[in-house]
Amino acid sequence: MRALLDGIRLALRAIARNPLRASLTVLGILIGVAAVVIVTGLGTGVRSGIAAQIQSIGSNFVIVFPQSRQSSGAHGAQGAGVRLTEEDGRAVMRESTSVVAIAPALRSAGQVVYGDKNWNTSIIGTTIPYFTVRDWHVERGAMWDEHDEVLKSKLILLGSSVATNLFGSEDPVGRTVRIGRYPYRVVGVLKSKGEAPFGGDQDDCVLMPIGSFRTRVTRTPPGFAGVLMASASSAETTDRAVRQIESILRQRHHIPDDTEPDFEIHSQKEFQEMQATVFGLLTGLLIGVAAVSLVVGGIGVMNIMLVSVTERTREIGIRMAIGARAGDIRAQFLIEAVALALLGGLTGSLIGIVVMSVVSRVLGWTIPLDPRPFIISIGVSGGIGIAFGFFPARRAAQLDPIEALRHE
Repeated sequence: MRALLDGIRLALRAIARNPLRASLTVLGILIGVAAVVIVTGLGTGVRSGIAAQIQSIGSNFVIVFPQSRQSSGAHGAQGAGVRLTEEDGRAVMRESTSVVAIAPALRSAGQVVYGDKNWNTSIIGTTIPYFTVRDWHVERGAMWDEHDEVLKSKLILLGSSVATNLFGSEDPVGRTVRIGRYPYRVVGVLKSKGEAPFGGDQDDCVLMPIGSFRTRVTRTPPGFAGVLMASASSAETTDRAVRQIESILRQRHHIPDDTEPDFEIHSQKEFQEMQATVFGLLTGLLIGVAAVSLVVGGIGVMNIMLVSVTERTREIGIRMAIGARAGDIRAQFLIEAVALALLGGLTGSLIGIVVMSVVSRVLGWTIPLDPRPFIISIGVSGGIGIAFGFFPARRAAQLDPIEALRHE
């Protein structure tokens, strides 16, 4: 222990004698560690943000798109083939054991007018289960009921962005707005969901009963569903829900199992897997670049330590002459190399924390402070110090004392 403490003291003294050279020596390690800390921190923050956006789509969300089939089996324009219907949704609800809610959804762009204000937004016609599927709640007011759907009542729910742009601080519940030629009464305002995973404001929309949409916004055949949105009973049963939906729709549309269907099914789980794959590749690539910087920094440490051995050859000879063993000399230079590497690692970690804090404030991101990257970075720095400092330390320990004392 005494020998170790003496080695640390001598190493720190040697570093303090040449602060500029020590700073330049650890620069590569500093940059590498800072890069690793910043990349992992920002990656975690972005991943958490996108995961929250994907989760905001709905509860164990599954969506079915219509897709045309030509005689050759090639795809045509989306929605141009056999259409999905509300009866398809009801059949899925009856026969599937893994679907807890399903709703049709028709969408169109339109202008909502209130007084002297107007706002272009997305108008969605749907049914009550849509709110279960999307896990969307009414913040103010109330939802329409089944009676309103049967009567095709002129009622709407506003997304929070539409409510803010049309009404400002005024309460829109109970007010009347105009869409096209028809007046609609606002019965509620939906809770904000924020940005969608692939861009766009989820709150920039107006929802109304699907019958009212067909009658007054965009005329479609009775029972036509633009898309079907479903919710699986749990995250674990999502794949089973997808298989059941496909089987039921194939049966209803008379499509054999060996033929490509006239619909496409996508699930929330697919988006999550895609996100994990993309971020895994990007993080691996950036950490690989940072690792190259760490190796370059390690080579820099080794070169400077070799120079240091040459400069201090006479000192090594004097230490050996007064009783220092080869192991003592080896430990001294190895500790010095590790100290330099750890100095770079600690400084790089601090710089990484500062950069993450600045980025978090500027962009408004929530970046969790995970201690693992810091611990790993410090451990890697120490390992680099040992790996690249061993050869100079071994060379110093193998010097002949007599030859070392003659060195000028």
